[in-house]
Amino acid sequence: MKLSLFSDYSLRVLMFAALKGRAFRVDEVTVAYGISRNHLAKVIHRLAKLGYLATRRGRGGGIQLARPAGEIRIGKLVRETEAQPVIVECFDAATNTCPINGSCLLKGALAEAMNAFYATLDQHTLEELVNGPQRARMGRLLLTTPA
Repeated sequence: MKLSLFSDYSLRVLMFAALKGRAFRVDEVTVAYGISRNHLAKVIHRLAKLGYLATRRGRGGGIQLARPAGEIRIGKLVRETEAQPVIVECFDAATNTCPINGSCLLKGALAEAMNAFYATLDQHTLEELVNGPQRARMGRLLLTTPA
């Protein structure tokens, strides 16, 4: 399974927000990860619509987590940010042309694997991704503005 760049960037933005612990600007994330501001603006907009981020415009505004990092399940986030969960053609009845659909066991095996993938991600929270022995190093790498 390969995650889309949108999901990858969504995870990175939320990790940045959890590490920051207070309001930040889009440009801070752009500098931290070296990702296009336009891409990040779209990601942040979607994460706000999904309820993961809170955004405020104007003086004293910024972006921050809309709920505690411990309440953000990684599996749920990935499900909500992945635009194309279809692994093989037979998963989509509207476009399926496979002549052996319904006669082979591949679809069931792949569905089982995909469910196991998400079940594993559901066991982890955003808080777990940014806390622990790696937190200080991640903070230095992402939150320190280059001179």
